[in-house]
Formats: sequence, structure tokens, C-alpha cells
Amino acid sequence: MALPSFPWLNRYRGAWCRGALARDVSLQGAVDAVTQQLAGAGRADLALVFAYSGFASDLPRLLPLLSQKLQADHWLGCCGGGVVGMSRQEAHELEGEAALSVLLLRLPDAILQPFAIDTTALPDLDGPAEAWRAALGLEATPTPETTDPASMLLLVDPTCPAINDLISGLDYALPHTGKVGGIAGQHSAPHGSLLYSGGGGGGGAEASVRTGAVGCLISGAWRLDPLVAQGCRPIGPVFEVEQAQRNVVIQVSRGGDSPRSPVEALQRILGELTPLEREQVKHSLFLGVDRSEVLLSSDGPPPAAFLVRNLIGVDPRNGAVAVAERMRIGQRVQFQLRDAEASRQDARLLLRRQALATPQPLAGLLFACLGRGEGLYGEADGDVKLCREVFATVPIAGVFCNGEIGPVGAATHLHGYTACWAFLIPND
Repeated sequence: MALPSFPWLNRYRGAWCRGALARDVSLQGAVDAVTQQLAGAGRADLALVFAYSGFASDLPRLLPLLSQKLQADHWLGCCGGGVVGMSRQEAHELEGEAALSVLLLRLPDAILQPFAIDTTALPDLDGPAEAWRAALGLEATPTPETTDPASMLLLVDPTCPAINDLISGLDYALPHTGKVGGIAGQHSAPHGSLLYSGGGGGGGAEASVRTGAVGCLISGAWRLDPLVAQGCRPIGPVFEVEQAQRNVVIQVSRGGDSPRSPVEALQRILGELTPLEREQVKHSLFLGVDRSEVLLSSDGPPPAAFLVRNLIGVDPRNGAVAVAERMRIGQRVQFQLRDAEASRQDARLLLRRQALATPQPLAGLLFACLGRGEGLYGEADGDVKLCREVFATVPIAGVFCNGEIGPVGAATHLHGYTACWAFLIPND
């Protein structure tokens, strides 16, 4: 795919991005198709590879096959429940079918630092940050000449035993580095879901399929701008948690009202909803959980001021609810509804703000929940079409994940039902 002409690329004439997407039930057939589409691309600094999890048994062959015909200094990728990629200059989301997506990036003056982490032996969260930095191959403390990387692309194997600890540790080590990515797809093959070659050529003998976590730190002339579209809308008022145990909310209150159970609070909200909304509550109800780092942001609360979490159980004896998040007394919460229109509005708002805030991206990476796509929107390419409304020609690649990673406020979180975007932008 020819690189569109953007004025800001005058500074980086050597930058380019080319993507390919193939549908084929055999891995060899898919590889042949993408390499044909990318023929003559030249040597890339970074190659991103996303494969359908149905190819899992052949995954160890993938990077060696690609590197026979494509050249890249670093290779990174994973398998998932679907892939996103470029076919004849059009971006598509292919869900639940055999497909392969490859994105080649040439990034002049970029500093790329690939890494692979053994997540079975993570550093202590109560220990020094230097241990976490060492796991990424970084110096113990940055100097004025070696500032921390601007961005991190992060892919995690679904067998990782402590995903939240991993994300918290990386935030601890690199609090000002924007992090975005996702949890790879599950499969029954006796190896991991991650693709990684940390440098030195093309994949070949150094290529590996891994568990744990892999990624790439990006700095220098380029960065990734993350965008997290949670796709829910609030219903009812904001409550304060009055009583909680671990991840169970037992009582909430509003203003000077007496404490009540979350179920009782929801029952009062139901009376104010339309019949359609009450029907949606049966299958699309979530809880928005306020995070202190969001409220204390120097720029004020962002559009998504609440971290959307699953409701995973109800205690009929006392009306308490279990939430997929550890709760604390005094925290603010608000019930949320997820539907296609709310998802569209949320994504449109965030994408338009992105377009106003930054120059045209060189590429966009999409890490989408398996619960989005056609099942949410009722049509194919739902999130890609929303991106196309503001970025008409930007190449897009990505994967459907078992969990998405991206920032809300000042901290990075593991999400569900979201679309986490990463836009590759030149630094000023």
C-alpha cells in the first residue's frame, strides 16, 4: 500500500507503513498471500503480526516463514479470536475466521527496545522499581540524556498468572510511559500465544513463540498515542460506597440519603428507564468505578471518568453485588449500560478529539474485545468504520483480545468490552 502524502512527513521522508491481510485456511497460504501483497516493501524497523488463534498449532512456523520473504529488525505479535488489517487499502475486522494480518513500519530516528518478560517470576511490587526496569532491559534510573520511553506496546499471554500485577509493576517502573495492548487468544496447543524476535534480523532462528509478556518500548522521534473507548453510558446518579469487602459492594449512599444495598439503588433507577433500557439491564449492565488517579488528573476528569467493570454476582440475601475490581469505602460508583449506540458515540467523541489534538497518524493499532465487533454493532468492521470517519486513509492493524490494556487517567488498566487504540505519531 502506498504511503499517503501528509505534510508533517516532510521531516521524516523515510517513514513508511505497509499492511497486508489474508484469508486462508492454511498458514502457508496466508503467509504466501501477505508476502505477495508486501513484496518490495523494503526493510522495516518493526513488523507487527496478528494471526487467528485457529493457526495455533502452526504458530512456531509463522515468523520463520514470514522472514524468508520479508525483512524487519524486530518482530512482535500474537494470535487472537480475530484480526484487523489492510486489504487493498481497505481496513477490515475478520472475526472467528482463518486470517493473518501483517503491518510493516519504517520509523526513522525511532528508538525501539523490544522486551520479553517471564511472568512466572515477577519482581515484588513492594520492592524497588529498579527490578522492574531491569526486566525491561532499562537502566536503573533514567538520566537527562536517557529519559524514559514515551510509549509501550504490550502483549500478554492468557496463561499469565498475575496480569494485574504485571500492569501495576510496569506503571510503577515507568509511570509516564503510555501503555497499550491486549491479552492474546487462548488455544489448546502446547506453547504460548505470543510472537517475538527481539532483533538481529528477520525472525528466523531467533524467532520464538512465548508465554509471559512481550512488547516494545518506543521513543525518539515517534510515540504511540493511546485511546480507550469503553463504550458504555451511565444510568442513574453517582453513589458512594459505604460498605465493601474485597470486590463486594454491600451498601451505597447518595448525598445525605441513608445507605442502601446496590440492588435497592438499582431498583429505584429502573423506574426511571424506558422499556428498552430495562430490557438492556438484563444483559448489558456494568458498574463504573471511580479511580482517584482519574479525579486528581491535572487536566481534570477525562470523558471516561469511570472505569467500567463487570458485575459478576448478586447476593439475594442482602442485595450486595460482586464486581470485577477490588472496592474500597468512599469510592464513587455509577451503573452503566452497554449498547451499540453508546459504543459508537463514545468512540466517535474520542477519535474526533484525537484528530484535533495530533497530526495525522502514520498507523493505527486496534486491540478490540471479543465482545465487540459484529456481535455488538450488528455489522462487520464496526470500530474500523468509526476510525475511518476521522482518519480516512491511515493503515490499521490489530487483534481481537481476551482483555484490552490501556490507560484511564494516570494509570494503566486491564479492560473488557473496550476498543483500545494506539496511534503512531511523530514527536514534535
